[in-house]
Amino acid sequence: TDLRPLDILSEAVPAGGLARGVRVFQVQGVRGFQLPASRPRALGFPASRLFIHCDRFPEEFSIIVTLRALRGAAKRNEYIFTLMVEESPSVLVGLRYAPDKLHFLFWSQERAGGWQTRVTFPNVSLSDNQWHTLILAVSGQSFSLTVDCSVPKDVVLETPFPASLSVRRASFYLGNRRRRKGAFTGLLRQLVLLPGADATPRICHAVNFKVATLSVPSALQDVPAKPVSNEVLKYPYEADMQVTLGARPRCSKQEKAQFWFNASRRGLYLCNGSTWLSMLEVQHRLDYVEEYQNLVTNSETMGIEVFTIPKLGLFAAMANRISPPGSAIYRWTDGKFVPYQNIPTYQAQSWKYFTIGKKIFLAVANFEQNERGQEFSVIYKWSHRKAKFITYQRITTHSARDWEAFVIEGEAFLAVVNHREGNNHNIDSVIYRWNPRTGLFETNQTIPTSGAYDWEFFTIGPYSFLAVANTFNGTSTKIYSHIYIWLSGSFQLFQSILTFGAADWEVFHIGDRVFLAVANSHSYDSGMPAPSNFYAINSSIYELNITAQMFVKFQDLLTYSALDWEFFSVGDNSFLVVANSFDGFTFSVDSIIYRWQGYEGFVAAHHLPTVGCRDWEAFHTAEGSYLFYSSAKEPLSKVLKLKTT
Repeated sequence: TDLRPLDILSEAVPAGGLARGVRVFQVQGVRGFQLPASRPRALGFPASRLFIHCDRFPEEFSIIVTLRALRGAAKRNEYIFTLMVEESPSVLVGLRYAPDKLHFLFWSQERAGGWQTRVTFPNVSLSDNQWHTLILAVSGQSFSLTVDCSVPKDVVLETPFPASLSVRRASFYLGNRRRRKGAFTGLLRQLVLLPGADATPRICHAVNFKVATLSVPSALQDVPAKPVSNEVLKYPYEADMQVTLGARPRCSKQEKAQFWFNASRRGLYLCNGSTWLSMLEVQHRLDYVEEYQNLVTNSETMGIEVFTIPKLGLFAAMANRISPPGSAIYRWTDGKFVPYQNIPTYQAQSWKYFTIGKKIFLAVANFEQNERGQEFSVIYKWSHRKAKFITYQRITTHSARDWEAFVIEGEAFLAVVNHREGNNHNIDSVIYRWNPRTGLFETNQTIPTSGAYDWEFFTIGPYSFLAVANTFNGTSTKIYSHIYIWLSGSFQLFQSILTFGAADWEVFHIGDRVFLAVANSHSYDSGMPAPSNFYAINSSIYELNITAQMFVKFQDLLTYSALDWEFFSVGDNSFLVVANSFDGFTFSVDSIIYRWQGYEGFVAAHHLPTVGCRDWEAFHTAEGSYLFYSSAKEPLSKVLKLKTT
């Protein structure tokens, strides 16, 4: 068997010069071809140039692709390549992708006329503006897809790949199926056919799996060939400059040498592989905080969720305690939050906004039963036609406190915190997995929790974590809260941290450092003497120690029945604001903004008068930066504006 890699991309774009309209872009330090959609046949070549000695496609082979697909570009299908017979619309062999799917196509000729077979790999998310390397291994009825050297996705079909597929009078077409519709809009770096072997072992030994290569055209190699003389470069190289409005994007080795222009703050930054370096900016610093809007709410507000609906703008969902009237959703209009929709809820504790593909959802955690004695938390779906949220799915919960939505390996999950069932606080909280076939969330895993208040999902490199804030086990608030890590298809215990009535976890990054802050609400143990003050206790900030592979305590901060942390940034400055709710005597207690001071850690910078503060949310608009706080003791929430100079 000839194991020589057959470089389809190099054959279509020869070393002597580029086909008309093909351009070279460098993104995240990696070069790729941008293909023209206007002349699909110009990107074709006869299959006989690859299959010199035999006009049969290999029976067993691997296809290796390195690409960068644009976010949101694949609304339907985009073709990576096709192999087609002249004057026939049928695809002999092809590879195309759609949102969250990859399709491998082949033509079976064993029956009169033949028929098209499609192998679909679900939950493959490529349209994220990142580089990915795909390895498709084919052998008979077995089809295996490996994305970025992760766990392979295997599919077995009744119809095997043909043992003798003729490629006589056939041609390869790059990024299309010989027509403009479905043309590839991203960047292509590698397209290789390896006959007779699974290429995974040959690819998955590189440091950066996403851009691992077997063979790339000379125009895309990291060190371009030096011109013989002062001739004009043969290849029209272009650099990709990313412009982002709002929050700062990630800066890692993949984004090295990329610029970020923060239009709202008039700053230009360069990624050095780990941090954003200021090239040109107007320096901002937080001078003070002023009251901006007093929002009279339906009732006391247990939580706030600020979110943006594309093309409609900013919204805020309030988890209001009393029903009726239930909870209100507000829309940011002319620089203020105004009422938009009211939803029946039952002592709502929190909302969670999330999307799955183009679907927009909002989940509420209900703490009490409805009028019929049923205890449900509800997922609402945004109706574009009605321009409001409508009931989508009811899920049985037990005094639910919080929802957390996240995606792992292309699959969507939703986790609920169950606080107690009757007087029993030691019950299971549940993680649900989205079933694309039924369009519903289904139970995936249960995790034992104790009077839990909060889930916090976060990722570090390729690893996914889920932290639970355990509050009360029936006799004590001095109990362990747990951090779980995703391994082999489920969450497994990673670390346990002693907490005191933990009500919230907040993960945040400062440079390359990863922190996890816990809000401790009160210290109570039925078997111990009562402290002088149950509520004046330390809340703690932990930092990830890479060497020890665990979070270690970084700093303690004195708080007063703390219920929430919120991290935010102003310019290059980082801040934490704590929701202090009760000092043992009164609910009128200051919440505090802490400023990051490097070696000194977090230092108190601003004291904010609050009443029974329950939740903080930071948000930004074109007009500036804001903090939004809710009160669990009065029907009044406040928007504060951060004044900067």
